[in-house]
Formats: sequence, structure tokens, C-alpha cells
Amino acid sequence: MAAQIESLGYRRRLARIFPFLEWLPLVNRRTLAADLSAGLTGAIVVLPQGVAFATIAGMPPEYGLYAGMVPAIVAALFGSSWHLVSGPTTAASIVLYSSLSAFAAPGSVDYVQLAITLAFMVGAIEITMGLFRLGALVNFISHSVVIGFTAGAGILIAANQVRNFFGLPVPPGATFHDVAVFLVEHIGDISPAVTAVGAVTLVFGILARRLLPRIPHMIVAILAGSLLALVLDQGFGAAIPTVGALPSHPPPLSAPSFSMQVMRDLAPTALAVTLFALTEALSISRALAVRSGQHINSNQEFLGQGLSNIAGSFFSSYVATGSFNRSGLNYDAGAKTPVAAMIGGAALLVIVVLVAPFAAYLPDAAMAGIFSCGV
Repeated sequence: MAAQIESLGYRRRLARIFPFLEWLPLVNRRTLAADLSAGLTGAIVVLPQGVAFATIAGMPPEYGLYAGMVPAIVAALFGSSWHLVSGPTTAASIVLYSSLSAFAAPGSVDYVQLAITLAFMVGAIEITMGLFRLGALVNFISHSVVIGFTAGAGILIAANQVRNFFGLPVPPGATFHDVAVFLVEHIGDISPAVTAVGAVTLVFGILARRLLPRIPHMIVAILAGSLLALVLDQGFGAAIPTVGALPSHPPPLSAPSFSMQVMRDLAPTALAVTLFALTEALSISRALAVRSGQHINSNQEFLGQGLSNIAGSFFSSYVATGSFNRSGLNYDAGAKTPVAAMIGGAALLVIVVLVAPFAAYLPDAAMAGIFSCGV
């Protein structure tokens, strides 16, 4: 009896270090089939989302996809939620853009380096908070603060996409006020063809979300907008700008900057992003746990998120956290274990290699429409 108790205590201690040991025995042929279906669905959905989020973040488009690969797999292995899917999100992307654009030009080599360094710093803070068992601190962040932050992010995203939605040469880095003034002053310069693509994408996205809830509305919207752009381009010579072909290879290795000056500059942003990212991840995990009956360990979730960001920073990923859309879709698609999120991250890598060149046909206006109908 004593030996059994000692063995049980040992397994529990080991599971604190390797939490996947708790759910690994539950994996069988039935759960694998369900997780495979959910994972593939999530990988398809994150394809347009990743490109969209990278655009918001001021990163090259492929980096939004990289953020949905390694971080998703690591967070699933070391987190506590069985249904949370980590990767790029709207909020993290807009914070990245608003913070890092003050230090470097968006899309530049220096900007990408700062984003990767920020991911490493956020991961280090998350792990530290997890080790010191500070999970309860997130409970003190008011839900109203999160709602207000998200609403503000939505306004900034809309302003940032005026350029692509209407085909106007809005100066890069313009504030919300500057964008509004520019739009009024140049309303006669709006491109009808570009605006039509954005509007059609928006309408189809809203209709698909309401009428076809089982089908990812982003896919329907992006296909509708891309087809219209192709017709306008081939039939009327509209020459609608596109995202451009993406690199068809796995995420390249990268390394954060360990310069003390860079880390001092990024420290306030890293702390703010950490608190918001953990609040987002835990809120999603707990909401799904209520539906699934699972218990969530806040401190373990901190560790999982931290490890995912540190690992991601060495595979060209910017800050990743729990995604509400993809996590909800993962649960609704029938995911049984974290294997679904791991399959999603691995499948995304394969999909990128196969379909990256086709991004050359993805209109910028359609991506702006995707933002408008809610990515």
C-alpha cells in the first residue's frame, strides 16, 4: 500500500513537469480520429488568419503562419487546457505594431528582430510567473479592461486597413485621426474595384458566419473576394494589389537579441503583453473547461504559454497566445485531447509548403474585408 502511494506521488510530481503524461493515456484510435479532424480544420482556418494577423502586426505575411506552428505544439504539450490553441491573435498583433513601430520600420529586418526578441521576453516572464505560482494575479485584471482594450484594438485595426480596403495611399504609421482626415480629403480617389473586393469579402464573411456556422467563414469570404479580384483583373484590367507569394519552406531558425539596451527598451511592452496574453489564454481555457468539465491549472498554463513563446522565438515566431476563434473551433470540431492542437500546428507547416505560392492571388482588399467581418 505504501509503495502504491509513493508511486502515485512520484507520477504526480512527474506530471507537474511533463503535464502531457496526464492525458497521454487517454489517447486511442477514437480520440486520434477526432483530433485529426479538428486539427486539420484548425490548420486550414489559421492559414488566412495568420497572414491577416501578420499584416496587422507589421510583420511579413509568412510570420503570422510561423507563429501558428511551433508555439501551438509546445503550448499543447506543456499547458493544462485540452482544447486551447495558441498562435497569433488580433490583440497581440496590434500591440506589437503599436509598440515596435516606434523603434523600427514595420516589416524591416530590425523590426522582425525586435518582434522575435519580444516573444522571448514575454515567454521568460510567463515562465517566471508560473514558477512562482502567480496564476491568481490574472484574476485581478478586470474583464472591462480586456473588453476596452479589445475594442480599442478593433478601431486601430480598422484604421490600419483603410489603405487596403479603399485602395488609398495612406501614409504608413498614420494615427487614427490622420487616417480619418486622409480618407475625407481623398474620398474621390477611392478605387471602386478594390473597394468592391473588400466589400464582397465582408458581406460573404458575415453571411457565411450566420448561415453556414459549420463552415469556416474566413475561408468562404476569402474565396469570394479572391474570385471577384480575379474576374476584375482578367476581365477589366483592374490590377488589384495582392499579398504576394509566400516562402514555401518551414519556419527558418532565428534568435532573439540579448542586447541589454534592446531589452530595456522592450521591457514595458513585454510586461504589458504578458499580462494581456495570459489573461486572454486563461479566459479562453476556463470558458472551454466549463463546457468540457476539465480542471484548469493557471500556473501550468503560464508555463505552457511561456515555453511556447520561448521556443517560437527560435523558429521565427512573434508573440503567441490563446486564440478565442481557433480554440472554440477546436472544441466544436470534436477535439478530445491536446493532440488536436499539435496536429494543427504540424499540418499548417505542411500546408504552407504546398500552397504558399498561391498567396500571390490573395488580394490585400480581401484581407481587409476579413478584418472587418471579424478574424
